[in-house]
Formats: sequence, C-alpha cells, structure tokens
Amino acid sequence: MPVFRRRRYQHADQPGAGTGQPAPEPDEAGLAGSAPVSEEEAGSGGRPAGGQGPWDSADPVPAGDRVDLGSLQVPVADDVEIQVSMAEDQAAWVTVMHGDSGLQLQAFAAPKSGGLWEEVREEITAEVARSGGQAEEAEGPFGAELRARIAAGEQPGAAGGPLEPVRFLGVDGPRWFLRGVISGPAASRPELATRLEEVFAGVVVVRGEHPVPPRDMLEIRLPDEARQALAEQMEQAGGQFQLEDPFERGPEITETR
Repeated sequence: MPVFRRRRYQHADQPGAGTGQPAPEPDEAGLAGSAPVSEEEAGSGGRPAGGQGPWDSADPVPAGDRVDLGSLQVPVADDVEIQVSMAEDQAAWVTVMHGDSGLQLQAFAAPKSGGLWEEVREEITAEVARSGGQAEEAEGPFGAELRARIAAGEQPGAAGGPLEPVRFLGVDGPRWFLRGVISGPAASRPELATRLEEVFAGVVVVRGEHPVPPRDMLEIRLPDEARQALAEQMEQAGGQFQLEDPFERGPEITETR
C-alpha cells in the first residue's frame, strides 16, 4: 500500500523508498475548525462559505503542501499518514490516518445541478439500516452529515456483530461530490476528529473537463515515484499483490473499479 508522509514518500513494505512532498501546518493551509455550518451559511452547491474548503481546483486555494493524487490533492503533515488503497490494480480510495483514527476520501462526478449529497445520505441511511446499524443526520463543520453505528467487520448488507461509530461527511462541489468517512475513536470523540476535519477542509478536488457519468468515482493517480515503487514490488512478488482495506468501510455509493 503506498504511504505518504511529510517530506518523504514511503511504501508500506519498503521503508524509505523515494521522497515525498512537504506538508503544511494547519494555520499555513487555511484549514477550517469544527464549528457547524448552517444552511444559510453554506455556499452554492452545498459547499461551506466563508473561505472554508474542501476546494475546487478553480478556487483561490490557500497555499499549502499537498500530495497530488489526480482528482484529489490531500494535505500532508508530520502527524498524519496518507494511504492509497488499491482494488483490481487501480487506486480506489485514499485514507488519511491520524493515530488510531482514519478518514477515507473518495471524489465522484456529480450533475451540474448538484445536490448529490442529499440523495446519498438517504441511501446510506437505508443501507445502514439493512445492515442492522443505526444512522442519524446531524449538523457538522461541513453542514449536514450522518453519524452512524455499523456492524464491525461486516460488509454492507450483512447484519450482526458489534456496532462501531462512523461519521459520513459530504460536500457538493461544481460537478463533483466529495465523501469522507471518519472511523476509529475520532468518530465519537470530537476532540480527536478536529485534525481529520482539518485535512478534509484542506482537500482540493480536481474534476477535469472530460465527461464522467454522475456517481462514477473520479480517478485517483499515484505520483510517478509511487507507481514505480509499486511496480517494483509487484514484479518482486511475481505479479501477485494483495492489498488490504486500512479500516473497515461503510456503505459505498458506487462500485470501486
């Protein structure tokens, strides 16, 4: 699993392989705090107003060091680790780890009319209920979010097992939708969630001008040196390469491809 840290690139199984980009401190990147955003304070398309991200690549984005992963530019710092997980030999989602907590990031194409997050919240709520979990809507730092309890270690649609807290964040941008899933202790402890909320607020989404059907995931691309390290490891493993999910996922809004 490719892993990114401040001022160095490191492959999970090959410590010290390559170099990475330096990362911003929270005040350098203009990252947001955890104050809730009301509907009146939200900008067009459901995006928080008042100079708070997540950002579109066409925005006047605050300066800061981010790792370029194609459709996602993610802040990197000493206290977080960025993991790129693979599915069927393609980058499928990004996970930002802070201590024992994680923030999963995925960006999707959305219609020009926006409003995808409202639809997705309803779908996630129904899926969580089918899986034997619980979900309720609440106001968070990025507007409406879902605070859920889902079966630990269970795939969507499977009931049973202890319930663990997760938070589903969502932001509608211009022709894109960014979803974040906070898991681990930060899902139920606001003081631990602040750092991951800062990272989410500092993400830049690069939608591109090419046509993408709504709800299709926007492409995640590894930096050249990460792709090279991954290719070398796959070659050493004889082409057999298995990557595990860094933490159990909640319901998806689209199939990873």
